[in-house]
Amino acid sequence: MVVKSSPLRTGDWFRTAVFYEIPVRSFFDANGDGIGDLPGVTEKLDYLADLGVGALWLLPFYRSAWRDEGYDIVDHYAVDPSLGSLADLTRLLEEAHARGIRVLGDLVTNHVSVDHRWFQEARRHRESPYRSWFFWSDTGKEFSRTRVLFRDFERANWTWDDVAGQYYFHRFYATQPDLNYDSPEVHREILNVARYWLDQGLDGFRCDAVPYLYKREGTRCQSLPEVHRFFHELRAMIDEEFPGAVLVAEANQSVPETYQYFGGGAEFQMVMHFPLMPNLFLALGESDPRRIRHVLRATLPTPPGSGWAYFLRNHDEVTLEQVSDDEREMFLWLFCRDPRTVIHGGVRRRLAPMLEGDDDSVAMMIALGLSLPGAMFLYYGDEIGMGDRLDLPDRDGVRTPMQWEATPTGGFSRAPLDRLLRPPVADPAYGPAGRNVAEQRTRPDSLLAKVRTLLHVYRAHPTIFGPDGIHFVDPENSSVFAFWRQGLSARVLCLYNFAREKATGRVALDPVLADGPRGLAGTARVHREGDGLAYELDGRRFGWLEFSLPPREGTISR
Repeated sequence: MVVKSSPLRTGDWFRTAVFYEIPVRSFFDANGDGIGDLPGVTEKLDYLADLGVGALWLLPFYRSAWRDEGYDIVDHYAVDPSLGSLADLTRLLEEAHARGIRVLGDLVTNHVSVDHRWFQEARRHRESPYRSWFFWSDTGKEFSRTRVLFRDFERANWTWDDVAGQYYFHRFYATQPDLNYDSPEVHREILNVARYWLDQGLDGFRCDAVPYLYKREGTRCQSLPEVHRFFHELRAMIDEEFPGAVLVAEANQSVPETYQYFGGGAEFQMVMHFPLMPNLFLALGESDPRRIRHVLRATLPTPPGSGWAYFLRNHDEVTLEQVSDDEREMFLWLFCRDPRTVIHGGVRRRLAPMLEGDDDSVAMMIALGLSLPGAMFLYYGDEIGMGDRLDLPDRDGVRTPMQWEATPTGGFSRAPLDRLLRPPVADPAYGPAGRNVAEQRTRPDSLLAKVRTLLHVYRAHPTIFGPDGIHFVDPENSSVFAFWRQGLSARVLCLYNFAREKATGRVALDPVLADGPRGLAGTARVHREGDGLAYELDGRRFGWLEFSLPPREGTISR
């Protein structure tokens, strides 16, 4: 066995990295065919490095039928020709690594495309060696407690196949049959897929739809013990053969279920914090951050060597599965009054339109994610306040071309507008004319400048904004969220005003904090007042305030 190590895979690098999610087809078109590609990502690496990004998460770039943004894989071992070649991927990885940027792929473990060779072989006859790689039924009645995830599009989890003469099972679209992990061959094959791409130089994977791999009659077919055993094995293989590579879990489950994917430190190094995400927006709409504190208290700290992955938006809908029915109705009333925004029980909106185009609100929410113990995942274009297109089908409206310039195609491609894979955002307030990289680079007060400053301040203070140690404090104002982060020689007070109106209050100070505060970021107005700190924050504004510690000062804990 050859161990594949990398100088960038050192320590717990992922616990404080800033990750940037890229749907490759939507980012930059280098060859002018109207579709973003891997060379296009390579061409924009200097922009990403200057922004302060430490790692990329690339949506699936494997050969695909492209009915579901690459998650319907046709060949696990090939780069899709529309995106480039294996050589293009190799160059992207080399150039990213040269800039200190790691790159994650997307490991799609649950299903394949109906066009995949495995499924095509399986459906032809019942004696096929691939038949056991999928679930088949004569009645389509099994696993009846299993929830239909995409109920906007699918009425059942079983679909009849004329070629096979049976029903096959799928958790997502009917064009994506689920793999059967009770087959030892499937088990081994997915481990080999992971090995292959890590051997090409990837630094790890965001793993898609991890709770659903195993099915058992009489259960909800999610988060079963067998799922954890599989990912425990995957993690052990990666730790042994590719030390320092990271696994990030997409597990949209309740707090207790979500937390279990850390596996006590033996499964995923990072888990996407789905329970927190909708509560961030609800707290903003209610002007009351107490629900955020409640969720964080239930999920911190994480096991040693592990950390949460925080995100505000991604390539899918804002999922509302982890809130109550009343909270869901409140969310829709606050942020999504247009019925076209609702899909799969969630909301297909971009960050900036949800926050009414207010750059300061966007910057505050990104700052909050950065300052929590864990790592922040940014979605491409959120740093410039890109909008969405509700006239596009499914979730394509939040996957429009990146807006580099104020041109009809947004500088995404030199192809004519009518040849683009998807049209750019049409709303002038959020489209290329109003929101683009080139223009925002010229303004020190732009959203891009604010996000860049945040990322650079964050990266300059790794011992403060580290993976551990948060201490919540009473801000004497119900609309303000306040907590301390501590490093080796300093503490930082983080203040966030969730109300639209100005907020004032006072925070008690430890007597050892004689030196400070110094503003690291934000617009908080503060002054020391006796044994405390008086603050004033305009509506939806924040402040990061640094205080020096005397030598050898002890640490604080939650």
